[in-house]
Parts: sequence; C-alpha cells; structure tokens
Amino acid sequence: MNDSYDVIVVGAGPAGSIAAKTAAEKGASVLMLDRRKEFGAPVRCGEGIGLHWVKELNLKVSPKAVSAEISGAALYGPDLKTRLIIRDDESKGFVLDRKVFDKDLAHDAGRAGAEIKAKTDVIDLLKEGKRITGVKAKTLEGETIEVKSNVVVDAEGGESLLARLAGLNAIATLYDTDFGVEYEMVNVECEDLIEIYFSNEFSPRGYVWIFPKGKDVANVGVGIGGLNAPNAVHYLNKFLADARVKERLGKAQTVAVKGGLIPVGAPLEKMAVDGFIAVGTAAHQVDPIHGGGICLALDAGMIGGRVAAECALAGKTSERDLSAYETEWRAKREKKLLKRLKLRKTLEKLNDADLKAIFENLNDADVAKLLSGDYAPVVKKVLVKRPQLLKVLTALV
Repeated sequence: MNDSYDVIVVGAGPAGSIAAKTAAEKGASVLMLDRRKEFGAPVRCGEGIGLHWVKELNLKVSPKAVSAEISGAALYGPDLKTRLIIRDDESKGFVLDRKVFDKDLAHDAGRAGAEIKAKTDVIDLLKEGKRITGVKAKTLEGETIEVKSNVVVDAEGGESLLARLAGLNAIATLYDTDFGVEYEMVNVECEDLIEIYFSNEFSPRGYVWIFPKGKDVANVGVGIGGLNAPNAVHYLNKFLADARVKERLGKAQTVAVKGGLIPVGAPLEKMAVDGFIAVGTAAHQVDPIHGGGICLALDAGMIGGRVAAECALAGKTSERDLSAYETEWRAKREKKLLKRLKLRKTLEKLNDADLKAIFENLNDADVAKLLSGDYAPVVKKVLVKRPQLLKVLTALV
C-alpha cells in the first residue's frame, strides 16, 4: 500500500466498486478499502435489479450473478389475495446473487487498476483545517495506518460514519429509516414475478416481499418504518404464520437470515466538502417507496468516481469543484425521488380499509401510472369511490 493516492474509496459495495473502477479508468491512482473480509456478504437486501437500469448504465451482469429472471411484479392488497400485475420495462429484471454480483464489481475495479484492501476498517478522516486529506484505518494485521489522498469517496452505506465526520448532516431519523429482515427460504413455489404485499397488519409503513431466487427458493422479507424497528422479526413471523400464507409457504424452510437498515427520506442536502464526497446509500440516494438502492448507488458511483478523478488529477478538490458531482446527480435523479417520497408519505397515512378499497378500484395500468409519477388520474379515480381520502390524496397533486 502506498502512502498516498489520488482517490481513496471507502466501501466496496456497488457504489464503491463502480466509483473505484471509474476513477481508475480516468487515470487516477485509486485505493478501495472495506471493513468486510468478503465483499457482497452479508447480504442485506432483496437483491432485485431492474433490466432498464442494466441497459441505461451499460452494466455487464454475469450469468452466475443472476439467481432468477423477473418478467414483472405482483402487488397484493391487505387481504393477501387481491393483486395487480405489472409487466413493463420498469418491472422486468433479475434477482441477483449479491455475493457474486458485488465481487464481480470489485474484480472489475481491480482490473481497471484500483488497489483493493479487504478487512481494512477506516476509523477516521485525516484533515488539514476543514479539508479532508485522507483516512486512518486498521488493517487485517491489526496495524493502524494513515493514507493520504486528494479526494475521499464515502461509499460506506446507510450507517456511514465518515459522512458525519466530514461534517455532512447524514443522520437519518427513525421516521425516515426503514428496517428490514429477510429469510432465504426453500420449498417456496415461485412465479417469475416479484411479489409485494401491502398490509399494516404485517408491515406498518412498509411491505412484505417475496423475491424468487430459483424454482423453489426465494427471499421472503419485511421492511417496516423505523418507529417499529424492534418488531421486524415479529411482523415477518406473523406473516408466515397466517393461514392464508401457510397454504403456500407451510413447508418452506429458512436457510439464511439477512437484514439491515435503509434511509428512505430525502437525499442529503449536501454531498460534498473539501476533499470529500458521499455516494450511494451513504448519501441517502435510495428509492423512498421500495428502499431499493443498488442501481441508484451504481449511477451515483459512476458520476462520483469520474468527478473525483477529474478533480484530483487537476488539483482542484474544493467543495465547489467536487459539487459538480452533486449537481449532475441531482439534475438526473432527485426530482423523481422527491416525487416518490411524497407518494411514500401519502401511502403511510392509509389504513388497511383504505388500501383494500384502492386495490379493488385500480387496475394494472393505474399502478403503472403511479409508479411513473402520473398521480392525478389515479387520485381522481380513487376519490370517486372513496371521497373521504380527499385530504390525504390531494397532497399528491
């Protein structure tokens, strides 16, 4: 390991690995550090990824990283039986094997020229005045080291310490945090659809999901609002114990337990300071509706890695210079995420009776409009049948 680099990336998840690869391809000397001994583990999400993202970001997903191909999504109402089917470009995709996918991304970063160190825990930032100048870390051998850089890219994820140490307001409130727990289960009859169940009985301020990983293997999980976080396992077990669910999953067996937290509020108000940027979940670049962050992280990592390299090589690493990353990302993604945040805050005000009425009066095309951000015609249709929701739903339009 050298004493200094143009760019240091902290975190070898999707955002970190793609940022390291992009920066190295731009000619920067890059060091990527991660506290884990194996990239991609432990898995902390449903592992879904949209085909439209694969095309847009020009991702190369190896066949070994694909557990199942998905042709659409099934959305279930509170009765666990009424469902709406979406089959469009937005809903097609894959359920990944994150252990393979993340490692593939790290391999690509190494092939591009980035130096990679696993089991190296970054414990602090180096500073000269307000400028971030590198990191302090503990290595696999137990040695504490200091490494200098022109730019530090924080890709640590939702529990990022570095963003806070850099002075960014990166603390997510419990209200704007979702907690998830997931069982990988066998003996689950699967379709080529991801399944989403909306019910306050089983998932207050969230949803239950079944993501197929093969013919009879699936990720079965629940994501709930932070105020109910201690009860996440309770809610998932309650769902699995329900007679309507046991008809299908009664013989399912758990082979792995996964979980974690995810910020589902607005993106950080500020993502760059002198010598430092935050990307991916560390910057709260997450879809507020479903908590998905893999592809948003990849997109932010590409932009952040390129800007970090360009600024580092030019010797211009002030907050103003590095904010070019933030400006580009916001112009590209923020408007849609904020609209979806508004939808999330509206949905969480609905009780199960409201949700049941909505599911009974909408069709598949209506759901597609909602997910695309075209709220007005759907709100109008719902209010005809359920006018008592006027005050809640007009916030969307």
